[in-house]
Amino acid sequence: MEMNKPITRRTFHQAAAMTTAATGLGVKEVYGTKLPERDQPYRLNYIVSSAMYGEFALKDILPEVRKTGAHAIDIWCRVHGNQREQIDDMGVEAFQQLLKKHQVELGVSTRYPLGPFGLQEEMKWLKGLKGKIVLCGTRGPREPEGAEAKSAVKAFLEQMKPHVARAEELGVTIALENHDRQLLYHPDALKYFAEFNRSKHLGIALAFHHLHKWEEQIPQLCRDLCPKHVPFIYFQEHSEGIRTKASKEIEMQQMPGFGGGLDYSPIVKALKDVDYQGFVEIFMHPVPRGIPILPTVTEVTAAINKSRAYIERCLTLA
Repeated sequence: MEMNKPITRRTFHQAAAMTTAATGLGVKEVYGTKLPERDQPYRLNYIVSSAMYGEFALKDILPEVRKTGAHAIDIWCRVHGNQREQIDDMGVEAFQQLLKKHQVELGVSTRYPLGPFGLQEEMKWLKGLKGKIVLCGTRGPREPEGAEAKSAVKAFLEQMKPHVARAEELGVTIALENHDRQLLYHPDALKYFAEFNRSKHLGIALAFHHLHKWEEQIPQLCRDLCPKHVPFIYFQEHSEGIRTKASKEIEMQQMPGFGGGLDYSPIVKALKDVDYQGFVEIFMHPVPRGIPILPTVTEVTAAINKSRAYIERCLTLA
């Protein structure tokens, strides 16, 4: 498979048919989100990352979630935040009360340190809180493409079988990021994942910033991979400030509408065209990790809403 060739119609439709036959279920049963009626306008399903607020307390973050047009929280652990550790400290019951008080759902638990083969207990924890997705990276060769990607993805999916079986048993979904330096980085690997994945409880956490070398392919990848294989999307783009200390202006260019240059109009049109119902998360990485993207909770929320306003403008043109 050549790097710049789109997924073939035959390969994609085989994968789509396979998934439909295997599940017999609609997208709403995978992501726990009701599909909009056909006479209603299309809406994106926003979720808020706790890591955007650094190590601010959950009691201060949760009141902000609905202000951003979201209904769910994505809980991060150290080093990007510490809200997962906060929950351990306060106890599950206290966390449930906070969620109820602020009318917020637990949507995602992001647990990169556990890796894809260490999620058994986290999935059980997530299920107990009625959460939907546990998110992490992958294992295997770094950034394979072509024939190497094909064999590596097949081997990885074989290794994932007992973990996917547990996810199916619990009714939660494992989402794997297409992170650089990892297995699913190259578009080839993503396409082979869609071809060989057999479970609605295993999917891709699609990160646009890790596709910056192939930005022109992002809308088509959204059409090809969503909604069958992507329960979660990062609305984040590449910036010089993503890993290196830079001015705040450059660092903020990771967020939609802050001058980073990624055009979201064809992207949200693709999502609308396939009626994508998975989570979308407006996101960026601060340097160093673990600090809030801006000094106060109010400023963080305002930045998320600035990005959301840009995304919604794009959506009105889709």
